[in-house]
Amino acid sequence: MPKVKIKPLGDRVVIKPLPEEEKTKTGIILPETAEKEKPEQGEIVAIGEGEKIKKLGLKVGDRVLFEKYAGTDVKLENVEYKVVDKDSVLAILE
Repeated sequence: MPKVKIKPLGDRVVIKPLPEEEKTKTGIILPETAEKEKPEQGEIVAIGEGEKIKKLGLKVGDRVLFEKYAGTDVKLENVEYKVVDKDSVLAILE
């Protein structure tokens, strides 16, 4: 994974969203217009220096669930990222 040239401030993380699945478990293909209200998944690529974010135990490379409409979208070198607050990270995927 290339090094990200963005450093979040405080209790924020930079997440590279993973592509959403286009099929359901039963094989139904979902169109782009379908409502997809599930939390999103992504990989943490940078972490801020805030005390509260450190207590969560997150680290670069963790796959996480985060709120769908959280954070700010950023595009660097044709790659989409989200800068989100610690409260928008819901879980670490193991």
